[in-house]
Amino acid sequence: MADTAGRLGLGTSPLGSLYTEVTDREARAVVDAAWESGVRIFDTAPHYGLGLAERRLGEALRDRPRDEFVLSTKVGRLLVPDPDATGLDPEGFAVPATLRREWDFSADGVRRSLESSLERLGLDRVDVVYVHDPDDHWEQAAGEAIPALVELREQGVIGAIGAGMNQWQMLARFVRESDVDVVLLAGRYTLLEQPALAELLPLCAERGVDVLAAGLFNSGLLARQDVPADATYDYATAPAAVVDRARRIAAVCARHGTTLPAVALWFPFGHPAVTGALIGARAESEIHANVAALASPPPADLWADLRSEGLLGLDVPTP
Repeated sequence: MADTAGRLGLGTSPLGSLYTEVTDREARAVVDAAWESGVRIFDTAPHYGLGLAERRLGEALRDRPRDEFVLSTKVGRLLVPDPDATGLDPEGFAVPATLRREWDFSADGVRRSLESSLERLGLDRVDVVYVHDPDDHWEQAAGEAIPALVELREQGVIGAIGAGMNQWQMLARFVRESDVDVVLLAGRYTLLEQPALAELLPLCAERGVDVLAAGLFNSGLLARQDVPADATYDYATAPAAVVDRARRIAAVCARHGTTLPAVALWFPFGHPAVTGALIGARAESEIHANVAALASPPPADLWADLRSEGLLGLDVPTP
């Protein structure tokens, strides 16, 4: 239990006011609750709230012992002033659209992005840097961003490099064709679905590349025991068939005296390639609930029932 809880990290897209506003005070309470619960892995990105998440996370961590936590951020989206913009950020964050994102995986873009992130964080270093969502930018990300990050790693500016995406196929390509230390896999290895199981996870295990699992609730679908009809999946309203599958899994969880979100949190730790998992939270109560869910693992016969009902493959490892 302690080992699993210690591998839990805080993802900060909610602290950038994803979908709905989160106040400075609420954001600080989330980070403080995570720290007090033993969380020592913190992940952020310029994308989250147009830099707001980085500023809030840096403020909350600035007086913490620097060698006691692992901090990651991302590159690939430069934030530039947008004086003509009005209203809120069009990419889902409830923040004023005073900046806009520009895709840039060039070597110069990587260095500028990291410099800006450090300024927003108010810290002198980050431990891990990911290329962020390079789905349509393979050539530049692999040919320029990764080599630039490798150089920064060799210089000791950063500790490790990786790629963070919502798909597994390109992550596998990064593992095969570049010198990444870690991949951040969002939504593609969860209790609901495991498309990364056949190729990416064995490849990472073979190459010694860490896997950090994120999106464990599939952007909201698995976050509640009672799955609503309008639950979100992949940042959109979930199809009816997906909602039905989640509800069937929830029913099995209930029979075994546990909940859908608790089992979803435990699930990725069954695979030896997964070295950590990220959760997002917009309230300190969510942190306490998630950490409490890791106090004891689900019963072994729960996994057997999920398999017998066709809700989990026979080859899927479980905790």
